[in-house]
Amino acid sequence: MSDKQTPFQRLLEIDGRCRQLAAGLPSQQEVVQTWGGIGFRMGGRLFVAPMGEVGEILHEPRYTLLPGVKSWVKGVANVRGRLLPVMDLCGYLGYELSPLRKQRRLLVVDHQDVFAGLTVDEVFGMQHFPVEAFSEQVPPVEAAIQPFIHGVFQREQPWLVFSPHALAAHPTFMDVAF
Repeated sequence: MSDKQTPFQRLLEIDGRCRQLAAGLPSQQEVVQTWGGIGFRMGGRLFVAPMGEVGEILHEPRYTLLPGVKSWVKGVANVRGRLLPVMDLCGYLGYELSPLRKQRRLLVVDHQDVFAGLTVDEVFGMQHFPVEAFSEQVPPVEAAIQPFIHGVFQREQPWLVFSPHALAAHPTFMDVAF
């Protein structure tokens, strides 16, 4: 090292030494684009709802029964000071709700003027799927759920992409009175 180095030359020298002593970077792995949603089960079918369409997931709360409503409207619950209508999504779609109450969960939907809790048999939390596993070709499903299915992801079994926002906008979902 010469005392007559310019500051820039000194920085270049330090940079060279750092590069010689630096550990090698790990090889870059292939990046796979994924899609994420909330996985849940109704009957024997697996579903996944887009993340932005489920506000929160709750244990089934205590609720007050309502008179004069359809059988799939379970009642209304007070959740943090806000009245939450509790709807049996399984019953609405023609499935039998699981008798195992401990596994049941509510998917809370807050979309436009609809605030409701949708009771499902079980929630599996966040599910991530490779984008390539998506298909718009949905396997045969019951007519009751067709308007709310927007595709399918393939894993060991098909995961139907269920849209709570499409459900909230559907006229029969809003028709709860006898």
